Amino acid sequence: MEQSMGQDSVPAHGSFDKSRVLNVKPLRSLVPLFPSTSNAAPSSNVQGGAPFVSVSPSGPFPPGISPFYPFFFSPESQRLSEQNLQTPAGVAAVPINSFRTPTPRGRSNRGFTEEDGYSNSQQVNFDATETDTEEGGRLRSRKKKGKGRLGSGSDVDVDAVANDILKSINPVVFDVLNQPDGSKDAVSYTLLIYEVLRRKITQIEDLKEGNPGVARRPDLRAGTIMLSKGVRTNSKKRIGAAPGVEVGDIFFFRMELCIVGLHSPSMAGIDYLGIKFSQEEEPLAVSIVSSGGYEDNAEDGDVLIYSGQGGAKGASDQKLERGNLALEKSLHRGNEVRVIRGLRDIATPGGKIYVYDGLYKIQDSWVDKAKTGFNVFKYKLVRLPGQPEAYTTWKSILQWSEKSTSRVGTILPDLTSGAEKLPVCLVNDVDNEKGPAYFTYSPTLKNLKPTNPLDPSAGCNCVGGCLPGNYNCSCIQKNGGHLPYAPNGVLLDLKSVIYECGPSCQCPPNCRNRITQGGLKFRLEVFKTKNKGWGLRSWDPIRAGAFICEYAGEVIDNARMEELGGENEDDYIFDSTRIYQQLEIFPSETEAPKIPYPLYITARNDGNVARFMNHSCSPNVFWRPVVRENKGASDLHIAFHAVRHIPPMTELTYDYGIVLPLKAGQRKKKCLCGSAKCRDYFC
Repeated sequence: MEQSMGQDSVPAHGSFDKSRVLNVKPLRSLVPLFPSTSNAAPSSNVQGGAPFVSVSPSGPFPPGISPFYPFFFSPESQRLSEQNLQTPAGVAAVPINSFRTPTPRGRSNRGFTEEDGYSNSQQVNFDATETDTEEGGRLRSRKKKGKGRLGSGSDVDVDAVANDILKSINPVVFDVLNQPDGSKDAVSYTLLIYEVLRRKITQIEDLKEGNPGVARRPDLRAGTIMLSKGVRTNSKKRIGAAPGVEVGDIFFFRMELCIVGLHSPSMAGIDYLGIKFSQEEEPLAVSIVSSGGYEDNAEDGDVLIYSGQGGAKGASDQKLERGNLALEKSLHRGNEVRVIRGLRDIATPGGKIYVYDGLYKIQDSWVDKAKTGFNVFKYKLVRLPGQPEAYTTWKSILQWSEKSTSRVGTILPDLTSGAEKLPVCLVNDVDNEKGPAYFTYSPTLKNLKPTNPLDPSAGCNCVGGCLPGNYNCSCIQKNGGHLPYAPNGVLLDLKSVIYECGPSCQCPPNCRNRITQGGLKFRLEVFKTKNKGWGLRSWDPIRAGAFICEYAGEVIDNARMEELGGENEDDYIFDSTRIYQQLEIFPSETEAPKIPYPLYITARNDGNVARFMNHSCSPNVFWRPVVRENKGASDLHIAFHAVRHIPPMTELTYDYGIVLPLKAGQRKKKCLCGSAKCRDYFC
């Protein structure tokens, strides 16, 4: 295996004297320590935010030392951090940022190039209040000059909006986040809060007039707000797994790695902490991000050849300091290192998807010549056995896509027979069943009895497409003054009803307000499950809020629904009148969808991929009613969106809901979702 790695192959041990190119410095010189200013705010609430401070992401710090921006903390949060800092048994606790790579003097957080390859060389505009980092970690703020036009978004106070969002969170959520260690719930809550906040900032930024040369980064702004408020989990650096983060979990933003405690630096590819052994303190690596910024070799799914950091982007020799030194120390100490692989996001130009690939150990290190001719450090990391598949799953899907490897268990390459623009594979690698019961694949909803529209309208006049901030657009007006979708199609808020453009509108088919009308966006497959019949999953990663599919079938009336749902036991009925469990984190924002009128759909004889989605009491998919402008008849559809980021080959599930009160003789169906919050049945 090593011989096949070419220039990244491991030289014989001891064949190269690494000391010839190393510039070793005392640990105390690696990171500058900034003295606290006399007028520094004693509290984390420096921007007037609500006091949502839990465990600090930054402390404890020694006397006279201040944290870096955006890590602000209160004395109480430092006390909690001192109590809860996790380190190996018998090892002294170390400040979480004691080995944090500093921001170079004069460089603000508004523009940077990340060391792992996810670059942003443009300026990041932090809305109405620009924030700069001063020495000592204090903020200086200045209001942007000039006034924006009414409704442009420039007069919106993002901090106030963020505080309102945080205040609307269920208090139980903060009880979970305040636990010393993370958990699956804590990670899930943190990421959902981040998504809601990021999407709201995206919506505000969407209304702003164009500013050439400025890259708006709601992802950074949302993460900064959450860190400054202490709304995060796993705030204590630790060696080993991050509680609540599962192998194979995916992230679309580096800030997500920070707020769940998987990888603390928002830019640097190596995260580490200081551990005291005897009288000496050593840096040990806790996690790395490998995403193409350096010449890494990731061809083997269980072996990673990782390049060190530094060397002025390849313009000089790398030095054995900071992250490089931590990796070298971890080689000798043999501690586990979390590995996050950054993969190209084919749906977003220049974007990346970060995959947590589990725990590795560093097996060897050496010095190599980069393509630039300068010396770089190389580290060989080997994945620990017995962990779930993650990166190897992505590699398998790539091989299926390129036809270099056949999909095991394939029954039909396209279940839809061309009815969808993307094929839907039918697979069974569990038993010998050759497919589901016969049905006719139909990608659209069949309305046998059209209903008069609730709000007659001639539709919008947006000939070139609906644009944010156009308050003359009747469709935007119905959506509360905003377009419901981001430019990439992600649902921006949790409104109970979405109003899309329809046949009455003059906008083109690719209008941003027609997201659910363009067919499937992901390569899906119908597969045989082990105990729940047929299910649905995706070859592609799905980001939170993304549209997956609609529920297609035949619209029926209440009498027919009672007939099919009774003795005939139609398992393919969608009933909008059922009681559906809402997202518990924002109880006031995620009320049950307000259907304009009851909608019953049967997909027993005619339907699409949605008919194969199984029930779960902890679903990763939710539905929203979509009303499309249609002058002649009502046009109501049911659209499914992702609750959270969904890794490839993960089963897609939604909550079927329940009927209350239960009717006499009504049979409860045993739930097999396996969720920790399973209610044992659905009906």
